[in-house]
Amino acid sequence: MIRHIVFFSAKPGVTAQSVQAGLSVLTGIKHARHVEIGLNEKVDQVANEIDVVVYAEFDSLDDLKAFKADPLYEVSTRTVRPMRELRFAADVDTAKAALTQL
Repeated sequence: MIRHIVFFSAKPGVTAQSVQAGLSVLTGIKHARHVEIGLNEKVDQVANEIDVVVYAEFDSLDDLKAFKADPLYEVSTRTVRPMRELRFAADVDTAKAALTQL
């Protein structure tokens, strides 16, 4: 499984809710197992620059590629790009990730 996590900060004068709304179109793409678009609660004691988080799960990298090739992905990108300042993305293959057992 692939975990796709993307962090966004809004430009000055743009609300996090506007960025979240622009990203919400991603939930209509069927290639993902699960998609969430959430606002950062900003409770970290060190850094709170991130406003919105996209979290998605995919069965494979091919599914992630198909997700990014969907026309709704382009709609979301065109909407959000002018509103965002920072964007950080990470894709983690859970089969290759180190796991800790309690």
